[in-house]
Amino acid sequence: MVSRMFRLETEVDKARRDILHTRLKETNTAASPVLRALRATPHDREVPLHVWIMDGHDRVAGGLVGHTWATWLHVTYLWVDGRHRGAGLGSRLLAEAERTAVRERACRAARVETWDFQAPEFYRRRGYDVMCVIPDYPPGITEYTLVKQLA
Repeated sequence: MVSRMFRLETEVDKARRDILHTRLKETNTAASPVLRALRATPHDREVPLHVWIMDGHDRVAGGLVGHTWATWLHVTYLWVDGRHRGAGLGSRLLAEAERTAVRERACRAARVETWDFQAPEFYRRRGYDVMCVIPDYPPGITEYTLVKQLA
């Protein structure tokens, strides 16, 4: 019997992270007929999607950062400067991201994670449904995952 030695490390290592991502993707693709089918389409890779609103002084008044993948839009960040909140900028950012995702990238659905003190009601008013609630993540805060059908 061969003895094996293992060493655990907690360092941040981009090269190892990329190896892990590639190998996990290969394993998942091999195990899933849906993911195998996606590999033959442009939807297999994450494509960044950013939408910006600039103020009259060419400063960022708000923005949305996300990506599309596998016919889904994933909203990672949506933020509007406090001076401009209540003016509909968040709605405009989200609507433009959804339009772009549908028209240019054939997306059929969108997802977002938000905390209870942020914007779950904002997304609900725009047609998103709560799919997951995680209380106390982080402690004292509730996280929501919301989804909307786009097409």
